[in-house]
Amino acid sequence: MHKNKKVILLILGLLSAIGPFSIDMYLPAFETISKDFNTSIDRVQLSLTAFFVGIAIGQIIYGPLLDRFGRKKPLIIGLFIYITTSILCVFTRDIESLIALRFLQALGSCAGMVASRAMVQDYYEPQEAARTFSLLMLVVAISPILAPSAGAFLMEHLDWHYIFITLASLGVLIIIGTIFFLPESYKGNPDFSLLPPAIIRQYWSVFINRTFISYCLIGSIAAAGLYAYLAGSSFIIQELYGLSKKEYGLIFAFVASALIIATQLNRQFLKRWSMSEISRIANCGQALVGIAMLVTVWTHTLNLQVLIALVFGYLLCQGFIFPNTSAMALAPFKQTAGSASALLGCLQMGLGAVSSGIVSLFHNGTEVPMLLVMCSCACIALLLHLFAVPPRQSTSEILEQTF
Repeated sequence: MHKNKKVILLILGLLSAIGPFSIDMYLPAFETISKDFNTSIDRVQLSLTAFFVGIAIGQIIYGPLLDRFGRKKPLIIGLFIYITTSILCVFTRDIESLIALRFLQALGSCAGMVASRAMVQDYYEPQEAARTFSLLMLVVAISPILAPSAGAFLMEHLDWHYIFITLASLGVLIIIGTIFFLPESYKGNPDFSLLPPAIIRQYWSVFINRTFISYCLIGSIAAAGLYAYLAGSSFIIQELYGLSKKEYGLIFAFVASALIIATQLNRQFLKRWSMSEISRIANCGQALVGIAMLVTVWTHTLNLQVLIALVFGYLLCQGFIFPNTSAMALAPFKQTAGSASALLGCLQMGLGAVSSGIVSLFHNGTEVPMLLVMCSCACIALLLHLFAVPPRQSTSEILEQTF
């Protein structure tokens, strides 16, 4: 590992957080944007879905590029795309253009997400990688705390256009740090073919690895519940419960703090338990919380306080699931960490796009669509963990498992 370890971890954390920050910061502006563009909330929610789709597709593109040309060159190109499209979002005047630009903005931001995961695999062995993912998750978890609050502050004093000005400025800071302070972790393989048949074969070899597909699907489906919350929370808290943008930002920050608590506890738990054991218990907890959400709806006991408590518990479990399933999914890959990271991210964001799209599609003016999707994702992830992987797995077993 390089001498400037803390600086490298900070930059990797910012690269991991650029996508989540871009998602969360404009959530308080949904209502205002819908009024400015004379459209409905569910149409504005589609701009969030477009972002998820862009991240899913973009990661598939960046994976082979990171393995062929090294980590930094494709990363810098992606950051440049992100900065450019963030600026263009400021000047958009209709919802269709915003949806298209958010898709392109996602294509740029996902370079940081793919590259940061690949670099962790370059630097660390699996168990240490899980601890490092927990550290990166700390930075990622801070973004849902800072981003909506910052977005709400800008909305109170300026307008929603300044949200994208802020995102563009953040992109500039990150690209400067990447160019001058982030060492190249992998020089690339000039023999790695970028022809479509070769790329498909490479992705297929990753996909059929039993460890990868099992833990990738478990983590991705569980995370899809989080994206359903991102899609529906703005309407529910601001419109249904009548809170202000500032109050929404504060609530969002509180529930997101669960991710920080969990990811830091995870680093300590890894000293006693395996990644598989921790994530399995967290899957059980998340499914129970999801079921409790639906029970409160059916028994008419759901109110704002209960909703906040349940979402806090849901995200607390997610903070244990994400770092462990990510580390286990990527553990078998070193030379092709870029492609493996890209496929992992594609499936995560692809399922996130599906879940957020379902929330928008079945929008009916109640909490039910969001809570039903969150519960379904948690329960499906738990079933996969119970039936697709052994109860206990060592690191060597994780590395050896293939179809």
